[in-house]
Amino acid sequence: MEANRGAAQGCHGGIVSVESETLLRDFGPRRPLWPLPMSEGPYIAEAAALIGDPARANMLAGLMDGRALTASELALTARVAPSTASGHLAKLVEGKLIAVTSSGRHRYYRLASPSVARVLESLMDLAVDGPPRHRPRTRCEEAMARARTCYDHFAGRLGVAIADSLVGRKQVVLSDEGGLVTEAGRAFLTELGVELERPRNSRRTFCRPCLDWSERRWHIGGAVGAALAARAFDLGWTERRKDSRAITVTPAGERAFNQLFDIRL
Repeated sequence: MEANRGAAQGCHGGIVSVESETLLRDFGPRRPLWPLPMSEGPYIAEAAALIGDPARANMLAGLMDGRALTASELALTARVAPSTASGHLAKLVEGKLIAVTSSGRHRYYRLASPSVARVLESLMDLAVDGPPRHRPRTRCEEAMARARTCYDHFAGRLGVAIADSLVGRKQVVLSDEGGLVTEAGRAFLTELGVELERPRNSRRTFCRPCLDWSERRWHIGGAVGAALAARAFDLGWTERRKDSRAITVTPAGERAFNQLFDIRL
């Protein structure tokens, strides 16, 4: 009796009949009858806690244009005292959300990788879908919606219009699975002087769709998006604004985007 009772005990203390044991054995390796505990949860919570502090969130948003800033500049961005900013920056560096480099007497902070920028952009997209916020859009927000950088590539109406133009002419293909540059697209971008060759050891995605949180459509990210934006800055088509991710499209840029991409912002 005791032997049979012991044989009927499952490995987690549950009661399993002899018939069930036979059925499980006949159908191969035994699988758990309930979900295993998720191990990713603590990591998600840790990253979310780092991003979730308002001061740290402002610092991360301030680095979303791909530039490196000093601790003093980030303290102003976060509207906190320098001593408080130092503590926040230490946590962000330890959490590998930002990286720091030294140059002379100064230390410069930037986002640790494009992956961090993608997470932040996705959170902005999620926030747009959140509870309605009854406040008028500011001039800065209008400028951000018109043209801005998403880490190191173009976003806003400018970024989406460029993507629409390239996709419409079958020079770029974008889908849920990723993106690619066609032969026609490679020829067109190369003629513009866009550097499409990646460093040999680069692990960055070559071309990918990035959901634009203000337009709710795709713009072009990855190495291609970054190279195209870099070329536009080099040619003077676009200029960065101080203390903002919004960018200015110059008169020369308006003409170029109109002639080359049929874009009118």
